[in-house]
Amino acid sequence: MLSVFAAPNRYVQGRDATFRLPEQLLRVGAQGPYLLVASATARGLLEPVWERTFKEANLCYEIADFSGECCREEIDRLIRLVERQGAMTVIGSGGGKVIDAARAVAFETSRTMVSCPTAAASDAPCSALSVVYTRGGVFDRFLFCRRNPELVLVDTTVIAKAPVRLLVSGMGDALATRFEAETARAAFRPNQVGGLSTLAAAALADLCYRVLLEDGEAALLAASTGSVTPAFERIVEANTLLSGLGFESGGLALAHSVHDGLTALPSTHDRLHGEKVAFGTLVQLVLEGRGRECLQEVLDFCVRVGLPVTLSQLGIEHLTEADARLVAERVLAPGETSHNEPFSMGISDIVDALKATNALGISALSAR
Repeated sequence: MLSVFAAPNRYVQGRDATFRLPEQLLRVGAQGPYLLVASATARGLLEPVWERTFKEANLCYEIADFSGECCREEIDRLIRLVERQGAMTVIGSGGGKVIDAARAVAFETSRTMVSCPTAAASDAPCSALSVVYTRGGVFDRFLFCRRNPELVLVDTTVIAKAPVRLLVSGMGDALATRFEAETARAAFRPNQVGGLSTLAAAALADLCYRVLLEDGEAALLAASTGSVTPAFERIVEANTLLSGLGFESGGLALAHSVHDGLTALPSTHDRLHGEKVAFGTLVQLVLEGRGRECLQEVLDFCVRVGLPVTLSQLGIEHLTEADARLVAERVLAPGETSHNEPFSMGISDIVDALKATNALGISALSAR
């Protein structure tokens, strides 16, 4: 099997980067007209900037309000808008689901795709992967697109205004990167772009983890005051670029499958992607039999920054046997990245790991 590394054509990050969006679009050759798929938050914050800067650059655009879920129905609705407008570039501005929907639309209409996240809440902006849900918020499937975004533009002034919980969720998503990449690489399993990991992907995944441990708490304090600091910039880069490249070209494993499994329980639907992935990372470490020092380091980090370490923190007050089996069946469904683990697993293995991880989390919280 060949080793494969994928990345966006251009990554731009910094204060007030949105003011440079038209310039950067032209730099990468992303042609108009442009369809801006925007969350309500993105539109409220950035519409005046778009209006001014696109007008100054003499670029034609329309704004499409995102419905809130990256589901088949929303993708089809946005495709109709693209075709009606004749847009050549689809720009996703908002959270991970907005960007996933914009990416799916660009892929299915053979348009150029641009990511403009307004929160560092997941590693979605840089990848060629869209996660599609049902209208009810249950994981449906992965959509693997042909190419990564032409441009990823990250405005840290905007991201500093986002709820702190979103930054923490991004750290939870990024937390899995190193461990899933290590597992996929050791097991010679393919990454998300259909090849083996490269040394570059492994190094980025490891760097992502080290940045989290070193800068996570400082970035959290900065975010609580809406401040952009060097530590905040590094965590935004870790959550967005390092994790994005690390997961896609490094590979996924059990942690993200646990996330998918947890979405089968309605009580978790108000929990963020990265919050469920963080718990899934702990489940993966438990099931892989990682050493006490490693497990404790990850547990301590989660507790310090406010990532969930118990089922109760994910909205599951009592895990029934039926619910545990429902989660486990989803975790082990065909096509899930749990099968990148280097050993076979059954329903009972997943159920026991969920319970054991929950017990460790309860112990960690009580020790504080």
